[in-house]
Amino acid sequence: MRIAVVGATGMVGSVMLKVLEERNFPLSELIPVASERSVGKKIKFGEKEYAVVNLETAVSMKPEIALFSAGGDTSLEWAPKFAEAGTTVIDNSSAWRMNPKHKLVIPEINANLLTSEDRIIANPNCSTIQLLMALKPLHDAFSIKRVVVSTYQSITGTGVKAVRQLENEYSGDKGEMAYPYPIHKNALPHCDVFQENGYTKEEMKLTNETKKILGDDSVNVTATAIRIPVVGGHSESVNIEFNKEFEEGDVRKLLSDFPGITVQDNPAVNTYPMPIYAEGKDDVFVGRIRRDHSQPNTLNMWIVADNLRKGAATNAIQIAEYLIENKLT
Repeated sequence: MRIAVVGATGMVGSVMLKVLEERNFPLSELIPVASERSVGKKIKFGEKEYAVVNLETAVSMKPEIALFSAGGDTSLEWAPKFAEAGTTVIDNSSAWRMNPKHKLVIPEINANLLTSEDRIIANPNCSTIQLLMALKPLHDAFSIKRVVVSTYQSITGTGVKAVRQLENEYSGDKGEMAYPYPIHKNALPHCDVFQENGYTKEEMKLTNETKKILGDDSVNVTATAIRIPVVGGHSESVNIEFNKEFEEGDVRKLLSDFPGITVQDNPAVNTYPMPIYAEGKDDVFVGRIRRDHSQPNTLNMWIVADNLRKGAATNAIQIAEYLIENKLT
C-alpha cells in the first residue's frame, strides 16, 4: 500500500504524516510530495526516512492512495492525473467539493456512498466537518429546518503565514501579514474572500456543503465566520431550529452515542469545550447544550474541534481507512 501525501511539508501535510503514524496506517511505502524547492528534503516517518519528490515523479510511482493538501489549483491540475494512473485521491482543498460528480465525505456520516469507481473524493471544509458531526444525529431524529452558526476560527486554518503573523505581533516584530489587519488581541469577521452576496467563501461553504453531505436541500444554513488569535482549533456557536419537538436529554444521548463526538456539558463545574483542550485530539467536542426559549423547537450548542486533525488530516485518513477496509482501492 503506497501512500502519497501531496503537500507533505505544509501545515496540514505534516499533521497528515503524524496521524498516519499514530493510527498505524497500513502503508508499505510513503511518498512525500511537495513543490520543487522542497524536492530532495528528507522526511522521517516511523523508522525510515523518505525523500520528497515532485508531483510528476509521484504520479509515475502510481500510489494506491494520494492525500492532497496543496491548494485548489494544484488539486484541479494534478488530481485527475493521479486518478488516470489508478490512484484514489482524497483532496483537502475546495476544488472538488461541490462538483456533483464527486462525493463529499465525512466517514461517520456518508462513507457508505463510496464505491471503487470514486477516484477523486473531496474532504469537506474544516468548519463544516465539526458542524455536521454534531448535526447529523439530531437531523436524523428531529429533522433540521434552519441552522444559524457563528464560527471562531483558529489562525492555523490560514496556514503558516498566519501563525508567523501572530507570533510577530506577540513579540512586537514587523513581518509579512496573512490578514489585512493585526490578529493579536483582535477578531476579524473575515474568513476567506468576500462574495457578491456579502458572505465570504468560508460562510458559503458551511451553507452549501451541509446540504450536499446531508443530502437534503431543505436544511437552511446561515453563517458568520470569524478569525480569532487562537491556535488549538475552531469553535462554533450554533442555533438549530427543528421541524419536530425534542427533549434535551435525548439530544445529549444522541450526541454522546455518535462516533467521534464527546459531550462536555456541565456548566455547574465549568465544563464546556474549548480549543485549548481540543488541540491534538480527533474528537468533536459539544457543550452548552440548551433550549432556545425565544422560539419553539430550537436548540443552542457550542462545538469545538482541532481544525488540522478532524477538520482536515484525520478525516482524510479515515476516508482512506474506509476504502482499504472495504476493498475499494
